[in-house]
Amino acid sequence: MENIMTWIQQADHHVALFAPAVFILFHIIRPFLFIPVAFICIMGGLFFGITYGAIYSMIGITLSSIMFYLMMQKMPVVCDRMSRLKEKMFGQHRQLSIPQVVLLRITPFIHFHLISLLIIEMTRNFKEYTKLSILSNIPLAIIYTTFGQWIQSLQWQYILGILITILMMFYLLRKKEIVLKWDDFFATNVER
Repeated sequence: MENIMTWIQQADHHVALFAPAVFILFHIIRPFLFIPVAFICIMGGLFFGITYGAIYSMIGITLSSIMFYLMMQKMPVVCDRMSRLKEKMFGQHRQLSIPQVVLLRITPFIHFHLISLLIIEMTRNFKEYTKLSILSNIPLAIIYTTFGQWIQSLQWQYILGILITILMMFYLLRKKEIVLKWDDFFATNVER
């Protein structure tokens, strides 16, 4: 029995060492899993607390931003697609300031890498991009990690109430109409 307890304590110590690395890795693979950045930062606050959760989130978000920069250099097709999305959202000739980029970065429903594309266009080289990415990622990591720590102190009844309220709002605020284009509607009828 004593050997088992020693093994459990050692395993717990090893898991504690690898948990931050796994969390940071999760930030890096997050875009491929279509998970919002805010959700992972909130999980960092729940698992690691405000200080360490914010630090680990900063590292993970920054590595994800760097990976996006490198991917945009290697894959111009994806860059063109993201540029079209940016033009739809912000206009073709819109210039944003650094505080605006920081505010957009902490907005939960704005695509993280769309803001990264804005930062690429605002900067001249990789070094400037990295500095501005870190600057814009700091408030994101701190705000959402703090929110995660705050959720941890809530009782389960309040958390359940918040989740139910969010789900109800999601349902009530949905778009209640379907728009069919003329060509799409009649193209299906002509083929029959």
